Amino acid sequence: MVEAERTHQGSLTAAPAGEADAREGGASLPPAGVALRPLAEGRSLDWNAIAGHLAAHGLAFDRAFTPRQFAGGLANLNFLVRVNQRWAVLRRPPDGPLPPGAHDMGREHRILSRLWQALPLAPRSLHLCTDADVCGAPFQVMEFRAGTAVRGDSLAPLAETPETGAALSDMLVETLAAIHAVDPERVGLGDLGRPAGFFARTAGGWIDRAERVAGGALSPAARAVAHWLGAAEVEDARAPTLLHNDFKLDNVLLDPKTHAPVAVVDWDMGTRGDPLFDLATLLSYWTEPSDPPCMHELAQMPTARPGFLTRAGVADAYARATGRDLAQLKPYRVLTMLKLGVVFHQLHARHRAGETADPRYAAFGDLAEALFDFTLDIVNDKTF
Repeated sequence: MVEAERTHQGSLTAAPAGEADAREGGASLPPAGVALRPLAEGRSLDWNAIAGHLAAHGLAFDRAFTPRQFAGGLANLNFLVRVNQRWAVLRRPPDGPLPPGAHDMGREHRILSRLWQALPLAPRSLHLCTDADVCGAPFQVMEFRAGTAVRGDSLAPLAETPETGAALSDMLVETLAAIHAVDPERVGLGDLGRPAGFFARTAGGWIDRAERVAGGALSPAARAVAHWLGAAEVEDARAPTLLHNDFKLDNVLLDPKTHAPVAVVDWDMGTRGDPLFDLATLLSYWTEPSDPPCMHELAQMPTARPGFLTRAGVADAYARATGRDLAQLKPYRVLTMLKLGVVFHQLHARHRAGETADPRYAAFGDLAEALFDFTLDIVNDKTF
């Protein structure tokens, strides 16, 4: 969850769609094991309008299957649908005002309509609708990937063993290295984003957001972190790479049997820039057993469980896998932790404004402030 709120393509724990269809007797039932909300609890869109729009663009929307919203997530609305006789995912932003750059379906479609050519883990985006009148917001349709999503701080449905933790640690480092090994020029993404001045611009943007969400009254810890970032001197990466911008475990879908990665999802903030930003983002979610309560309250990944590498171990493994110098990692660590705190303040602001009734949002303000305190410890070299 970052950039205001996150959800992934599909909280999936499914058998391959073809096997499921044969077992269930057709496409009127979803693939077995997919985590879906009950029909009564899921959001409904104007499926007639969507079907008409897709038909006008050569895509057959199957009304024999009632679209179902995927379980999990805090924001983007993701639905299992049938298009051209195949399972697919329809994805659109949440309702209400969106933070700048968040939930950008156009950006995600641009990336995923090309990236699959160089990165097999990238699901292919099939169509982008920019007409918000069709279903209340722009949306895209992308291929469905059946796999297991390990969400939160639980290893379920995987076995909770040190071997699992070690294997997932290695997988995350290897997958991130594979993303950063893609040549954006090869897939028509050579002009994506603005790598020049990436750190200063990104830090300035998140400091501004921190000020806005706090109404200009930053807490002492947040102000100290913002001051440190404003004074940090970070050179542009010599070779900017493709960035996922929210890389973490639940954005990687795993093969249900082998636990090998089958997809990396949630590319709506993808760009080009310093790969250390992606590494630092992963580390911002990486909780260690000795961390303060705020890092455990994040419950974003199960990395405090036995077998997982430490944050320092992840950084070392990434350096070995890519050959990259990590001398500038600390500023990115501080930046991504500030970003995380701001995101939780933004979520809490939605709760205060009555835009969501989700009870989880009520405590996010206190969590954000505790994260700022932890970030100040990183600034002062009290933790990694």
